[in-house]
Amino acid sequence: MELEAYIGEDDHASHARAGRTARTAPMFGPPGHAYVYLVYGMYDCLNVVTEPDGRAAALLVRAVEPLEGIDEIRNARRARARSDAERGRIDALPAARLASGPGLVCLAFSVTRADNEADLCDPGSSLRLERSRAGDSIEGSRIAVSPRVGVAYAGEPWISNPWRFFDPDSPAVSGRSAATVGAAPATRL
Repeated sequence: MELEAYIGEDDHASHARAGRTARTAPMFGPPGHAYVYLVYGMYDCLNVVTEPDGRAAALLVRAVEPLEGIDEIRNARRARARSDAERGRIDALPAARLASGPGLVCLAFSVTRADNEADLCDPGSSLRLERSRAGDSIEGSRIAVSPRVGVAYAGEPWISNPWRFFDPDSPAVSGRSAATVGAAPATRL
């Protein structure tokens, strides 16, 4: 799992920096709901809203390491492929890399903007958070932090804030290695 925090209207890397708009309204609460948006005109990205009503904050789900349902996840990715060559690349991917980026998370789990504002805490929701089974949790000492990815436009201190959280041992971590992301190396909690 890999997450990035976006906190409030003062966070220059956050969509909330421009205040509440039709697009960002879900980010302003309630907590436990999805904020799904389109980036680069082609990729949906899933966020989990984290603050009470009126306070904009969310965690971007950057990567997920699939532990079960690999065939379903691979098929979901294949269904959105544009060519046989792309389907072949998806077929060759190790399971851990099937959801190793924010857009890939949505492709792998068939999350779309239709899921925007879904109650992720509702056990009856098709998109929901579930408690880990015993033995599946990550111990705190294995959670690493680093600056967020791709927020250079926000300026300091927003570039260097250590608001990216991930399992440094997971092959699903997106993008560049933890040691090369941002201005500071990753540290463990």
